[in-house]
Amino acid sequence: MGCVCSSPCPNSDNSDGDVKNRHKYGTQNDANQLELSETKTAKFGGVTLRYGLLSQRGFYPDESDKPNQDSYSITNDIANEASDAMFAVYDGHGRHGDLCAQYARDHLPTLVSNYSKKMKRESRRRRSASNNASVGGEPNNTSTRSTSTSKNNRKDSLTRDQIETACSIAHKSCNVAMHREPALNDSLSGTTAISCLFHGDENRIVVSNVGDSRAVLGQKIDRTTNNKSAKDTGDGDNSTNAKNANVAQSYRALPLSSDQTPYRGDERKRIRATGARILSLDQIEGVEPILDDDDKYSSCDQFLLGEVIDEGGDPPRVWSPHGDYPGTAFTRSFGDSIAERLGVFAEPEILVRELMPEDRIIVLATDGVFEFLTNQSVIDICAKFDDPLEACRAVVAESYELWLQFELRTDDITMICIFVDSIDGKTVSPAERVTISNGGATDEHETPPTPSDSRPVRSGISKNAEKALMEMKDRLIDDTDEVPESFDIKAHHTVKTDDEETRISEAINSVSMLKSLTPKQKEMVIGLMEPITVKKDDWIIRQGTVGDRFFIVDDGCFEVRKVPQGDGDKTGTGGTVVHTYNGTELNRYPTFGEFALINSKPRAASVVAKTDGKLWALHKYSYREIFANADEHETK
Repeated sequence: MGCVCSSPCPNSDNSDGDVKNRHKYGTQNDANQLELSETKTAKFGGVTLRYGLLSQRGFYPDESDKPNQDSYSITNDIANEASDAMFAVYDGHGRHGDLCAQYARDHLPTLVSNYSKKMKRESRRRRSASNNASVGGEPNNTSTRSTSTSKNNRKDSLTRDQIETACSIAHKSCNVAMHREPALNDSLSGTTAISCLFHGDENRIVVSNVGDSRAVLGQKIDRTTNNKSAKDTGDGDNSTNAKNANVAQSYRALPLSSDQTPYRGDERKRIRATGARILSLDQIEGVEPILDDDDKYSSCDQFLLGEVIDEGGDPPRVWSPHGDYPGTAFTRSFGDSIAERLGVFAEPEILVRELMPEDRIIVLATDGVFEFLTNQSVIDICAKFDDPLEACRAVVAESYELWLQFELRTDDITMICIFVDSIDGKTVSPAERVTISNGGATDEHETPPTPSDSRPVRSGISKNAEKALMEMKDRLIDDTDEVPESFDIKAHHTVKTDDEETRISEAINSVSMLKSLTPKQKEMVIGLMEPITVKKDDWIIRQGTVGDRFFIVDDGCFEVRKVPQGDGDKTGTGGTVVHTYNGTELNRYPTFGEFALINSKPRAASVVAKTDGKLWALHKYSYREIFANADEHETK
């Protein structure tokens, strides 16, 4: 597995071991998932926080042994300061993407620490030289000498420019070292990286971004509403009215990074200046015309990307002018030595921000989280939980479910969630809160800016997945066994409450194969869904058997277990847990088994009830009767 973690921070509630002992607190629940064994508490400078993390290997039907190419690190004592710690996630890509992510994980935090220490040494040297010059002619000035000594012994804290410079040099040095590593071929492989450095007693965070992983801040907003039933006494005493006032709390998502992709106009311009082409796969294959201007993507610059629904999974990519390679969907990364000649480099964009009391949630996550979820959706899910580890589990599960709804696979998904519990120390003016550096130059603004350019969030099935599903329908519905004469569709119809119909309707509207049904067909599907009460440890599906039903999880928890191809189920447990369907979180109604409606092939995995629960099931013959009835109506 490609995800390993650094050791916990010494000033956390579970500190032992050093930074090299990277498995110290990670719990590998199965071959596909790794998480913290429990939420951790730490204090960095004046910031007290709790954090959790989770990494979920993607589901790749044709590559069952593909490693998780995501990785992450949590590194304490940056530059030998107990108040400095670095959280980061890495998203590898290409044949050796897992190795590239691991290389960045193992080297980038150390380089940030080393260059930060170098900046501090230079600052001390300059201060010492300045102090020596100021007292050069006054050997008996004990007061001045004492003051200068006190300044030299004070705790070192870098300026914004210094920490930006240290982080920038560290990222570029890591990239150069990766190119030079003889055991690592990064010609067509690489990794993205997003990190959050808690720096010093100024309650400062430094977010560095290379690629399209993302950092998002959740700001708490209190809205006071008056109880309309309360009467104003008119006596000038507001205490009664205050008691009747309700405080509604919500969270606002603010991006701390901008996705570096060809959707961004400034990145397109920079990449094209190298002679590279920017085209989608459909344009490469001749399905869509190649435009001379930016009409295809210019509209993306007019709205807040990352919060707007778009595309069918065919993003613009970077191509050589001499051939159809490398095809990266991002414009910055570590590694990717061939793409680097086309402007795809490791120059980080850096945001420095002073944390304020309303800043309560920080999320670092790979792009697998944000393929179908907006920034605001992620923060809204996190805000529902008091435990950041539970928040990670909920967001990752929701992302995984959405991938399965709209694709035939899922991406690797990794997330760190940080809950900021309290902030001590000084406050700063709005003009001092945020600075942003885009590759070395720092622009300071009177009002706190935040990045806004991210790739669009998808709302539907990709073109490739849609094509594959249509081919399966055309091929398999004709080739599979016909509905037997003995099948009585009326016997499968059950009466449901309005609430049950609503829940089933929400579930089928999230399934690619069913959401395109006509209203009449959906009504028939709802009526033909049969309730199934299950007990803990009941087997719903057995790997290798031919499936005949599609299921909706109404309540309960169900584990997907898989035995590796060629191995027998020697333990009788169904193999390794590769995923969990939970119908009790966030009013979600997960689904599974939809391919059994059109595919008579053996099941690829088992599903076992982890708890008591309830399912709704649609028989494949009912599904085919629905389509048969529709075809009869069309021919009349």
